[in-house]
Amino acid sequence: MGTINPLNKKIITVETDFCGQKLKFEVNRVGFRTSASVLVSYGDTVILGTAMVSPNRIKGMDYFPLSIDYEEKMYASGKISGSRFIKREGRPSDDAVLIGRLIDRPIRPLWPKGYRNEVQGVTSVLSMDPGFRPDMIAMIAMSTAFMLTGAPFEGPVAGLRVGMKEDGSFAAFMTLNELETGKLDLVVAGTEHGIMMVEAGASEVSEKTIVDAMKFAYDAFQPAIKLQQELVKKVGVTAQEFEVIKPDTDLQKRVDTWAANKMGNNLRKVYPERNQLVQTLREAMHDHFAAEIGEEEYAALKDEYDEALTMAIHGDVRLGIVKESIRPDGRSLDEIRTLSSEISILPRAHGSSLFTRGLTQAMNIVTLAPLSYAQMVDTMEKEGERRFLHHYNAPGYTVGEVRRLGSPGRREIGHGYLAERALTAVLPDEAEFPYTIRSVTEIMSQNGSTSMAATCSSTLAMMDAGVPLKRPVSGIAMGLMMDGDKPYILSDIADAEDFAGDMDFKVTGTTEGITALQMDMKVHGLPVEILAKALEQGKAGRAHILEHMLTTIAEPRKEMSPYAPRVEAIHINPDKIREVIGKGGEMIQKITAETNTEIDIKDDGTVMIASPDGASIAAAIKWIKGITDDPEVGAIYENVPVVSVLDFGAFVQIMPGKDGLVHISELSEDRVEKVTDVVKEGDKVTVKLIAVDDRGRLNLSMKQAAREAKNK
Repeated sequence: MGTINPLNKKIITVETDFCGQKLKFEVNRVGFRTSASVLVSYGDTVILGTAMVSPNRIKGMDYFPLSIDYEEKMYASGKISGSRFIKREGRPSDDAVLIGRLIDRPIRPLWPKGYRNEVQGVTSVLSMDPGFRPDMIAMIAMSTAFMLTGAPFEGPVAGLRVGMKEDGSFAAFMTLNELETGKLDLVVAGTEHGIMMVEAGASEVSEKTIVDAMKFAYDAFQPAIKLQQELVKKVGVTAQEFEVIKPDTDLQKRVDTWAANKMGNNLRKVYPERNQLVQTLREAMHDHFAAEIGEEEYAALKDEYDEALTMAIHGDVRLGIVKESIRPDGRSLDEIRTLSSEISILPRAHGSSLFTRGLTQAMNIVTLAPLSYAQMVDTMEKEGERRFLHHYNAPGYTVGEVRRLGSPGRREIGHGYLAERALTAVLPDEAEFPYTIRSVTEIMSQNGSTSMAATCSSTLAMMDAGVPLKRPVSGIAMGLMMDGDKPYILSDIADAEDFAGDMDFKVTGTTEGITALQMDMKVHGLPVEILAKALEQGKAGRAHILEHMLTTIAEPRKEMSPYAPRVEAIHINPDKIREVIGKGGEMIQKITAETNTEIDIKDDGTVMIASPDGASIAAAIKWIKGITDDPEVGAIYENVPVVSVLDFGAFVQIMPGKDGLVHISELSEDRVEKVTDVVKEGDKVTVKLIAVDDRGRLNLSMKQAAREAKNK
């Protein structure tokens, strides 16, 4: 018996071939009270996309109240949370927050300006195919749900995550492991007309590779767009009536006329002088129109006049760039703001830096710790450890505002992750540098592109900390303004250009290639050819910034801070791990307590020993080797204790738990009458292992050890 629909609506299904598998949409099966809902299936992945659209415009709202969330369900992957105490899904993981942002970014610009109905979209992963990540199916589900509401969403949107095979070809829906170990992990989203969003992590790939991958993805996701259009037609979606807040054209003209001769060159000044001039202009406008139409009447219209002046300033920014190729602060289109940087600014930090670009400033602090401090990851998709973490903080004072302090929001998590992704490709291998690395960027001042400042400052601080990066990474934010079909590409954008522009594009990389990328379009899609031009101009900007950074520190320090822990790694036979740990952890607790070290043992037999003191590490290594090394015939063991004395000889402990017999005849070159004439219990002696009998008993000789020492 099939699903009973209480609304007596027929379950509608459409499907198509999509990158080698069936993509299926089902409507009217679940979610009867939503504005729209859809079940999307691909392989064994099933996503529920739900949309709620308020029927009325919210009055007094000066922004579009849209929220989009991505819900991970542990049951979707057949897991119960690994936490000992919490088994129910709670606060979304950073991965879920990032995917929510990923879905939001290509969808948000496709709603009408001035639309003020409250809109909520939720995608819930009900079943997860372990063969691929479910995020792009969730994006398709969200777009489909919005299309089915009849609200003025100018989609549909689809997205695809693309990786690169060893032969250099591209593929969609690769496994998580393939993406993490490959050279490229790229997400492209867009409409049938163009690309709306790009995000990538890469292992120093070329601009051409990125462009080719974008083309591949754009062509490959078109069937998902066509299927959404087919479903909308089959359902018979009715367009909703709606209102938008339109600017008062007469009011806008009055403000434009008043401000016309007060903008242009009068405002083209470097920051922060430009910001102060804009504020002075705003105050003068309010004074002028309040006097003209009366204080009481103007009070009710003040916000509209304020917005009208903002639009006039945005128009002036675009006019200067398009007509004169002059930017709001007087720079040419490809000119980078003034750069400065410092390192070692905090005496107790393991590494620190201060990177300044124009009015944007980022301080970064690096802390090193043993691998046992790695973050445990337990999400629907993955479980394991993260040894490199980048965190980003930007309080209200960084933009001159009063804001209540709180936990990091979606923006902070997103900016932190972008910088983390930029640097992951150049981190040393765990075997080469066995440390957990935490890099924290404290934004000191914002005026555009703080995530790229975070990338640069983090690179400098890690080099200052002695992290042996494969190559230093720099980053730049690019902008774009379209005049008809002609693009004007801007290097190192500031706030004014970002607000007035048509694209926000960030790219990071080394001298060898791109490591991370993020593009967001504010127009309804752009062709790949324009994005390719932005990538090429960004390459030159990155090189200019990197050249400056290398004048501050040319390579990672050879010596780490004296306050950083020292970590050394040795490898033991995995079968001996149990002996090092001991019964109930007794042995390893004894080693760490007596040597003042931290010890982390991995399943493959890798042992990490950490301590600020090199002598402590050496003592722990000697102890562990004593437990795990097999006795070697012919080896000399120095300064080892006599543990018991008998009539026929003495037992000597050459390793923890390994005793051997020095027969009375092997105590000395001279004849020995009594063992106690030569050694007593507790003495430290030097012995040579001369034989291991068929029962594993060790035969030692003090006589032969002394003879060898004499002959050296």
